[in-house]
Amino acid sequence: MKKALLPAGWIKPRGYANGVAATGTQVFIAGQIGWDEQAQFQTTDFAQQAIQALKNILAVLHEAGGKPEHLVRLTWYVTDKREYLASLKDIGRAFRELIGDYDIAMSAIQVVALIEDEAKVEIEATAVIPQ
Repeated sequence: MKKALLPAGWIKPRGYANGVAATGTQVFIAGQIGWDEQAQFQTTDFAQQAIQALKNILAVLHEAGGKPEHLVRLTWYVTDKREYLASLKDIGRAFRELIGDYDIAMSAIQVVALIEDEAKVEIEATAVIPQ
């Protein structure tokens, strides 16, 4: 079970939840970047790397028996916030198609660099699979 948390009087955030309460099996997914299953980058486009990182998260989650609706937290590390903001429309469209649920606590942080030089985004995830 998952429930978005919205304190009384707060406006509903767009594209994420302020907090999430959930019960079940916790799944912690390491930061995923925009390369494919063979650790190869197919693009330098920010949005396409973010979409691939989300697909990678879903593949790991599937291994635990989880589904997209079980995601409760995403932490995005981006190398360029302007590139991230410019890509939000494409990322949002893909997010709705792949995950569909914005009741996920999210943070986005600009970093100087990621370990893989070609990576423009890395996303960590936490999921809770109901019992």
